[in-house]
Amino acid sequence: MNMEAAIHMGQQTLYTVIILTGPVLIVALVVGSLVSLFQAVTQIQEITLVFVPKIISVFLVLALAGGWMLNRAVSFGTEMFVSIEQIE
Repeated sequence: MNMEAAIHMGQQTLYTVIILTGPVLIVALVVGSLVSLFQAVTQIQEITLVFVPKIISVFLVLALAGGWMLNRAVSFGTEMFVSIEQIE
């Protein structure tokens, strides 16, 4: 395997990880920030108040985008296994 192929495989791996985890992390960040803002405004300091909306929103994102994420991960895995044949 030459250096360019290894770098390309690494870049594809990082890109796929970012694409697959991005929606879930962004939703968790936005919901967590909104709940924290709500807590600061109302001065309610309940620890579990942050986790329940965040967990529900992450589950909703996984339910809605889970099929797409799985297809993307499987196609990436297939592409990597097929590229093994091309390694010199």
